[in-house]
Amino acid sequence: MNTSIPAAVAGAVSRRNLLKGGAALGATAMMGLPGSLLAQPQKGGMLRVALAQGGTSDTLDPATFSGSQQIFLGWTLRNNLTEIGSDGALKPELAESWSSDDATTWIFNLRKGVEFHNGKTLTAEDVIASLNLHRGEDSKSGAKALLESVVSITAEGDTAVRVVLNGPNADFPYILSDYHFNICPVNPDGTVDVSGTGTGGYILEEFNPGVRTRVRRNPNYWKEGAAHFEEGEILLINDPTAATNALVTGEVHAIESSEYKTLSLLGRRPDIAVESVPGGFHGSFAMNSANAPFNNNDLRLALKYAIDRQAIVDTVLKGHGVVANDHPVSPSMPYHDASIEQRPYDPDRAKFHLKKAGHDSLTLQLSASDGLYTGAVDAVTLYREHAAPTGLNIEVVREPGDGYWSDVWMKKPFFASSWGPRPVPDMILTTAYASTAAWNEGAFSNARFDELLLAARGELDEAKRGAMYGEMQRILSDEGGSVIPFFRSYVYGRSTAIAHSGQLGSDWPLDGHRAMERWWTA
Repeated sequence: MNTSIPAAVAGAVSRRNLLKGGAALGATAMMGLPGSLLAQPQKGGMLRVALAQGGTSDTLDPATFSGSQQIFLGWTLRNNLTEIGSDGALKPELAESWSSDDATTWIFNLRKGVEFHNGKTLTAEDVIASLNLHRGEDSKSGAKALLESVVSITAEGDTAVRVVLNGPNADFPYILSDYHFNICPVNPDGTVDVSGTGTGGYILEEFNPGVRTRVRRNPNYWKEGAAHFEEGEILLINDPTAATNALVTGEVHAIESSEYKTLSLLGRRPDIAVESVPGGFHGSFAMNSANAPFNNNDLRLALKYAIDRQAIVDTVLKGHGVVANDHPVSPSMPYHDASIEQRPYDPDRAKFHLKKAGHDSLTLQLSASDGLYTGAVDAVTLYREHAAPTGLNIEVVREPGDGYWSDVWMKKPFFASSWGPRPVPDMILTTAYASTAAWNEGAFSNARFDELLLAARGELDEAKRGAMYGEMQRILSDEGGSVIPFFRSYVYGRSTAIAHSGQLGSDWPLDGHRAMERWWTA
């Protein structure tokens, strides 16, 4: 079994360097990288991958992106201004550099001579229009909350963009690495082309969402040492058994997530490598805390004490993860507060809080799908067993993977969910927990939390900022509308006919969902 090398330099970038980032960050990110990992890529061949999240209704509009089918394809076709590298460090992408004197006004200098697939040259106009897809009252983007602090985005000539915020945010360059913020070209009529045209390493040939997507290499790709395959295919296979079979039979070269029960068998095969990449991916059981019965915090606490987190890590994840504490800031993230006491499995305390909420017993339906992550339904089933002695009767509702994000997530009152890691806490807290966030899946609203979230963005004193994030983690753990039992490693299978550098991105599976760009034929 191959285990990827953890990011050794992810914390090497100081906040001072971040304020004046670009080439210096790229150099910093390479420090300490063993020379043996810098394997020589081969050109040509095909990569065929199987992804688990998505549906037939998926589009190529970045404002609609949610599951892995869209995220992977977005970075296959397009680029962002910034990216998170395989080493976990922030790197310049379409922005070759950026600077700010006060963390409020930012200048992003664009790479010159970059072309879209249709031959149009990248300009500031394209960047402004692409970011504005996620702004304004009419935007339905899941990343809208990340840009709420933006006052204006204007051009500084054709090759620079000025972004003014309503207050300082030293993490703003990280925000622009989010998978929603793909840069798309502007059409002659001023609209944004969201058909799939981008500046990325591959050109779209066929898009059949929920089934198959085909791409071919962009011969004019601006990024050196990237996009080695001549062509690629992306399949949606949200059944983990079927995906594993596709890998074993050679139908695909890599799968997004491997079944834990077959890991030992896969690991013995000479033609398959099993990758296990620690990171901040977490599953959650989210409840609509704005409505009864979940608007009672004692009921929420009962549900949090009624789950044996270590048992889920050991039984469902087969040890490929660590327990979590009902907040999304993982031990690998900056400002994780390890001083917060770990919530134990305590049926008696769960009974106590259930009684305080006015119930001797209560039946709840919890929706889940294995399309969320391998073992999601097993985790919910085990949760039901843990909760039974407390008076909580959790009925498992197994939902189809196709359409889960559109028909179940944030539609049902109690549902399983999953979140990929973000490089800094502000991104996940703003996206999923701010009271005004479109993706506030637990309908969480806390004035003190919102106040701290805003203040922490502009606080440049590390100790004060850490204290703020620590308080936010405590608030979510004690009052939030999500049971978050674990942080899971990304575990997936890869054919040994496909090679990579030896260092794999931990922000998403399949090397940060950039396997099409970063891997090559062995």
